[in-house]
Amino acid sequence: MPDEMSRPLIRGRGGGGGSRHLEASVSEPGAPVIGILGTGDFSRSLARRLVASGYQVVVGSRIPKRSVALFPEEAEVTSQMEAANQADLVFVAVFPEHYSTLVELKPALAGKILVDVSNGLQINREGPSIAEQLADLFPESFVVKGFNTISAWALQVGPRDGSRQVFLCSDSQKAKSSVMQLCHRMGFIPIDMGLLSSAVEIENLPLYLFPSWRIPVLCTLSLFIFFYLYNFLHDVLQPFVTAGKSAFYKMPIETVNVTLPSVALVMLALVYLPGLCAAFLQLWWGTKYKRFPNWLDQWLTRRKQFGLCSFLCAVLHAIYSLCLPMRKSAHYKLIDVVFKQVKDGNEVSWDDDAVWRMELYLSAGIMALGLLSLLAVTSLPSVANTINWREFSFIQSTLGYCALFMATVHTLLFSWDRAFDPARYHFYLPPTFVLVLILPLMVLLGRLALFVPCVASRLRQIRRGWEKSRHIRFILPDDDCRNGLEDVSNV
Repeated sequence: MPDEMSRPLIRGRGGGGGSRHLEASVSEPGAPVIGILGTGDFSRSLARRLVASGYQVVVGSRIPKRSVALFPEEAEVTSQMEAANQADLVFVAVFPEHYSTLVELKPALAGKILVDVSNGLQINREGPSIAEQLADLFPESFVVKGFNTISAWALQVGPRDGSRQVFLCSDSQKAKSSVMQLCHRMGFIPIDMGLLSSAVEIENLPLYLFPSWRIPVLCTLSLFIFFYLYNFLHDVLQPFVTAGKSAFYKMPIETVNVTLPSVALVMLALVYLPGLCAAFLQLWWGTKYKRFPNWLDQWLTRRKQFGLCSFLCAVLHAIYSLCLPMRKSAHYKLIDVVFKQVKDGNEVSWDDDAVWRMELYLSAGIMALGLLSLLAVTSLPSVANTINWREFSFIQSTLGYCALFMATVHTLLFSWDRAFDPARYHFYLPPTFVLVLILPLMVLLGRLALFVPCVASRLRQIRRGWEKSRHIRFILPDDDCRNGLEDVSNV
């Protein structure tokens, strides 16, 4: 059955320039009259959605004649006083600084439900909220905060996966229930946030700019700057200082391409490091009922963002790598090598070790990127909702560690014997891959430590309620179907 809410509200005009027509042109009998104070973009989209949902809509404007052409024909556009008198429920869709101009409507709005859809200009941490200020102006009305997190576009085209929820709060349960019924009828999902004092939190929601992404993004940028400068010093500046050889052409492509996988591998290790820290802390404490430090709590809740940043760097590394043979510098180097071999009378020799290294190196990298892609896809809410918790845990934990292992193998194959070549320690600094491998190897070794039977068994006991400080006889139930991976990794 097609989704009625996903269809356009306004049909296309005919060749003769016919009038606008909504799909739901006739309001259902017995439906409450919905008033809208204001004629902005949000008001127009709201009026279209309400009319399509079968409501009788009356719009209050300071200059009705100027605004009547902007609304569907099924909606009545009149003065604010007339709209307030006719409506049973009123959406206040004017800017908060203009609320004082509505004071003259107080007698007409007494005893009616006012839905405040406004947002502030900056995050409000002290209060009072805009909705509470509106409630103070209209003490005889029932104020409900809601629809401020829904855009005019979402109202016009219909609710989608990412914009279906409507957060509501009010001191009147009856008023809130009425608005909830209206939300359901419009195709949205109402979320009860409690009393009107919660309006501060609801009003701040649209103003946050990626709050859970700040630390992962800053960490990614910091690592990129560090490794880029390190690679620049190691591969570009050192040849110029010591031998006068200009290698600055490497900065846009080669240096970036060496930096991106370094950041990707370290960020991927940072995804699984907090889970190991939590596991070892629980083993140390001998209980799961003690709270983790705040920094670890925040780290655990941001693992998804760390993983997606790692995936982004890995994808960019793959794209940059595919572009390497297209560079003029690569062509010149290849011609130069062949010319020198011909000039010296040497035949082009087959280096079996180099061939095998490159084949294995590329294969491991492709496998790591494929597993990272699977992790990124399953982190999407629309995909995660289609699998159960054990499947999600298996993908994010077990396959995630496999991705980390393959990415580490990818780096180890590149560094095969180069880590032991003194000529690569420019300015007495180790090659980049030596630094990059430290954290992933620590994480993989920590994971192996949790696989030790006595450690895994004790950790499973702790997570099932056993406490070291209380002498409780505890026997794990038999579970032959368990693979021993999920319980160890999930906190």
